Amino acid sequence: MGLGIDTGGTYTDAILMDMSSNTVLQKSKALTTRDDLSIGIRNSLAGFDKELLKKVAMVSLSSTLATNSIVEGKGCRVGLICVGEEFEMSIPVDHHVTVKGGHDLDGKETNELDEKAAKEFLLSIKDKVDGIAINSFLSVRNPDHELRIKKIAAELLDLPVVCGHELSSSLGYHERTVTSVMNSRLIPIIRDLMDSVKKVMHEHKIKAPLMIVKGDGSIMSENVATERPIETILSGPAASLIGAKMLTGKDDAVVMDMGGTTLDIGILRNGLPRLQKEGAMIGGRRTRVMAAEISTSGIGGDSRIIVNGSKFMLETVRVVPLCIAAVQWPQLLPRLKETSELRSRFSPESMDVKNIVQDTEFFIKLKEMKNVLLSNEDIALLDLVSEEPYSLKEAGAKLNVHPFSFNVAKMEELGMIQRIGLTPTDLLHAEGSYTEYDRTASEYAITHQSHKMGMTVDEFIEFAKGKVIDKLSEELLRKLFFEEMNTFRVDGVGLDLMRKAIAQRGGLDFECLIRLNKPLIGIGAPVEAWFPDVAKKFGTELLLPEHSEVGNAIGAVTGSIVESMEILIKPGIGENALDDPSCILFAPYGRFEFGKLSEAEIFAVEESGKHVTEKAKKAGADHIEVRSSKIEKKVGLGEGYDGRILIETLITVTAVGKPRQFMTDEE
Repeated sequence: MGLGIDTGGTYTDAILMDMSSNTVLQKSKALTTRDDLSIGIRNSLAGFDKELLKKVAMVSLSSTLATNSIVEGKGCRVGLICVGEEFEMSIPVDHHVTVKGGHDLDGKETNELDEKAAKEFLLSIKDKVDGIAINSFLSVRNPDHELRIKKIAAELLDLPVVCGHELSSSLGYHERTVTSVMNSRLIPIIRDLMDSVKKVMHEHKIKAPLMIVKGDGSIMSENVATERPIETILSGPAASLIGAKMLTGKDDAVVMDMGGTTLDIGILRNGLPRLQKEGAMIGGRRTRVMAAEISTSGIGGDSRIIVNGSKFMLETVRVVPLCIAAVQWPQLLPRLKETSELRSRFSPESMDVKNIVQDTEFFIKLKEMKNVLLSNEDIALLDLVSEEPYSLKEAGAKLNVHPFSFNVAKMEELGMIQRIGLTPTDLLHAEGSYTEYDRTASEYAITHQSHKMGMTVDEFIEFAKGKVIDKLSEELLRKLFFEEMNTFRVDGVGLDLMRKAIAQRGGLDFECLIRLNKPLIGIGAPVEAWFPDVAKKFGTELLLPEHSEVGNAIGAVTGSIVESMEILIKPGIGENALDDPSCILFAPYGRFEFGKLSEAEIFAVEESGKHVTEKAKKAGADHIEVRSSKIEKKVGLGEGYDGRILIETLITVTAVGKPRQFMTDEE
């Protein structure tokens, strides 16, 4: 048995699978509980057969926790040591120092490492940080200085230590430093996630290895994840790609994963997720983490629907759907019923959309925050909504202040309050196509909003659903444009053509049709309400396989362990044109000189094979297969000359294995 769990921004999904036949035996969804993830995980397993759970041989997890934590600026205290080059402090660290040292492009030492300064810094930050990041200039060409400081840190401090070269073999000192700092920040967050899962595993007497999905769709053990948590960014979307491949058997497809919070779009090519060559962008910062090329936008089942006067808007802000909120707070129902019979006021169009007052929106307190400057009105609002939700109109009347007086946008951004409101999920409830929660709450809100637009309830639902489908279609096209042209920017002409294709209506003299040349796979629930019309607009086949609503959890439990290593070999100076030149080999485990290129290539494959095999075993793999590939970069000598000269050789060695099942006695 395999247990797959996906902790998303809105839902936690779980599946129990027979690993021998890849058959889903049981599946479940529960609301994610952000304050204590173990509650949502426990709820997702509540209906599973307890005897089957005892037979689970492997547990695998996918999550958006790492990505969300970076974007929200969360994490532990980090001490950063830079060697040979100052770091542009574009990402905050708690303590940092730059010491002498570093190497050149040939891996030769440019300055002797100042070990004394490194020791003094490490002693000065004892008990002041929770992790250490070390990054030396051009350490990918020679990691010696990073490794020496890491050894010193291990002797002086009992803390996790990460080196830049351990996370990436690509050039880019700044990006590597950003990656190592982010990695250190995430260590306690991923540990908390793992502890939450293991707590529930223990309750169900599950004694099995715990794995987590990496951003490239492969998986790794919990021990490796706590050392390299940065590799779990985009874990959830990557798992959806693997799940889509497993559920449909398609090697080439566009995968759209619509959750409550976001829409994630990725491409399967030759059965694998397409990776970001330059490294993933997280929170607007480029990293050196290899992850699936995923387009993420804030359109999901919980996106905010607003009607201001007669103007309809679909916003990327995540709110709690009214149908879900009414289950937890039944006292909302009579208030929504009363609102459905009233006309509401118009908010000025110049106002920030986050501050537009909606009579169908309510707020509930999430948490206290210290050192946040709040007005007396905001403090009073927080106190009022600490027990049950109130709309701004209700709060204003109770506190005797104008509803516009509250700065809800600020408190919402800080995570102090949570907005409840009308969403696409409510549209489906009112329509009757998806009624897991309280349908009546959705109907009351839509009745109120439809009056404002001069529509019947049915007309409003059809109109609003069309807006959601158009938005999904637009995000799909933007992703496909990026795949073709490497840009999301759409100029005036392109925007007009895109909108004509989405609307499927011509202009004065022409129309535009866009057809996909590969199928569309839908992942998420309930995507059958949205994706058929998207596929129809672009004349492509839509695949909504059985169990697609838990596709991420399926991807989590069916992935493979993959550990790769890149080795760069450069010919000696003046020997580029020789058949078997002397050369320098650069690897994560050191710099080596060889008299012949052929000898270096043999060494690279054999030695790196040992390293990646060991890494794969540490990541929890069994039955490991090692593969290697070689790319030679050559240039011609020009017209009138024969032959080409070798600039460099890049060898990639990869170990692939399935996760080990059952735990050993030592574990």
